Amino acid sequence: MSIDEGPDGGWPGRSAGRLDEVDRAIIAELLRDGRISVRALAERVHISRANAYARLTRLTGDGVITGFTAELAPERAGLGTSAYVSVTIEQNSWRAVSARLQEIRYVEHFAMVGGDYDVLVQVRAPDNAALRHVVLERIQDIPGVRATRTWLVFDEARGRGADWAPRPERRGE
Repeated sequence: MSIDEGPDGGWPGRSAGRLDEVDRAIIAELLRDGRISVRALAERVHISRANAYARLTRLTGDGVITGFTAELAPERAGLGTSAYVSVTIEQNSWRAVSARLQEIRYVEHFAMVGGDYDVLVQVRAPDNAALRHVVLERIQDIPGVRATRTWLVFDEARGRGADWAPRPERRGE
């Protein structure tokens, strides 16, 4: 068992059913190319089209795959200013704050976190004036928000993420 596996060979804390090697291969291919046809997907993972359709239906039905989307280069799409905004909120206000954050234009992602702050918000805006408006007039105006702190993003890159490609078989298993 590797350190990233639980005692049953699955992922620690995972409540959904275990993904097999074909599921992992499907996910890896979809992450590489979300526009791939089911026929091409089936060919790449060496299964029938019917099996590919059935597995895609199961993976989406189980909530493993939650949607298909395009990836954008924010600056090329007119969103040249990015920032992370930490937010301190009043106790028990998470649901109301979360609902309001979902409504704010240019808020791309947010998460409740542990540590010195309660919420971390990613904002992508066209310029500093729009960022200022989002932080000072929209986020700070939410009932339950006590304080914010903003960090401008000068550059960013994607990490490796999880390994979705099928794992090679290990001897003795």
